[in-house]
Amino acid sequence: MRSSRFFPRSIILFLVFFALNAPLTVQAFTGAYGINYGRLANNIPSPDEVVTLLRAAKIKNVRIYDADHSVLEAFSGTGLELVVGLPNGNLANMSASADHAMSWVKENVQSFLPDTHIRGIAVGNEVLGGDQAPWGALLGAVKNIYNALEKLNLADVVQVSTAHSQAVFANSYPPSSCIFTENISPYMKPLLEFFSQIGSPFCLNAYPFLAYMYNPAQIDINYALFQSTSGIYDSKTELHYDNMLDAQIDAAYAALEDAGFKKMEVIVTETGWASHGDANEAAATIPNARTYNYNLRKRLAKKKGTPLRPKIMLKAYVFAVFNENSKTGATSERNFGLFKADGSIAYDIGFKGLKSSSAASSLLSLKV
Repeated sequence: MRSSRFFPRSIILFLVFFALNAPLTVQAFTGAYGINYGRLANNIPSPDEVVTLLRAAKIKNVRIYDADHSVLEAFSGTGLELVVGLPNGNLANMSASADHAMSWVKENVQSFLPDTHIRGIAVGNEVLGGDQAPWGALLGAVKNIYNALEKLNLADVVQVSTAHSQAVFANSYPPSSCIFTENISPYMKPLLEFFSQIGSPFCLNAYPFLAYMYNPAQIDINYALFQSTSGIYDSKTELHYDNMLDAQIDAAYAALEDAGFKKMEVIVTETGWASHGDANEAAATIPNARTYNYNLRKRLAKKKGTPLRPKIMLKAYVFAVFNENSKTGATSERNFGLFKADGSIAYDIGFKGLKSSSAASSLLSLKV
């Protein structure tokens, strides 16, 4: 073999072994900006109109919370990159049966590829830290979904992940002190070990809005809104933070490092600011929502990392496309949309809404 004249055979064998056994890395995110397309509403535009809206806004990365076939069909041939969701209620079945996982992947992913660009499967959402019932099923469901993709030769096309709330953390201030909570660690560590093996990121739902609402007396709202502020200083790392989102992300990196996963990337799978709320949600206003989301776009457009991980470009999905009138809970829960239910903009951060039915019809030609 000619190459052996230049490299010892042992080195060649090592390189081959490394190539065959290196962690698989699937890129499920193009650029830095994405959006969540929640559909808990009875008055929002059709999936075809949503595609028009997103393409006009030049938003390529989209997450949904299920695998609704009308949405997957609408996204076919559009070039938009989609992460579908496996709802929390399905975790027990998927964990218990590899056959159920295979059927789900075949029906909801394989049958729509390659025309619909499904780039990821989010197995559950904010499972750890909430109701404990599904905690034990999460890893099994993740493994069975991944194994199904592998058997179908799709593991190098579709990334497997799950998104976490900040309830999985303890001691998150300052960022360098953050660790995973003691009760979650027995479930989190094996999950991270598996994600490390297959090259998946740590997905975080990070909301400065919620942190500020929880403690408005101690947090400068300008710090939460990416506005000019003195920020905070982390004496352990000697790093300065001028906005809360970066601090929340670096807290996640600190927890990952403490758990032994220093090289794992953090992707923000939800972040946003409510434009309307209850009487006790005074920060939920249109001006604040506009400020946060406008400044978030500017922050992501810089394509830079955080103070602790400056070389890893921050990627984030904003929450959400629409205000969703069927969501339960506080009024703020129904008012995170960049767009109103009729497709017009909720406030101006540089996007265009669906102006009228005739304008929507003309824009639909973008899909073909």
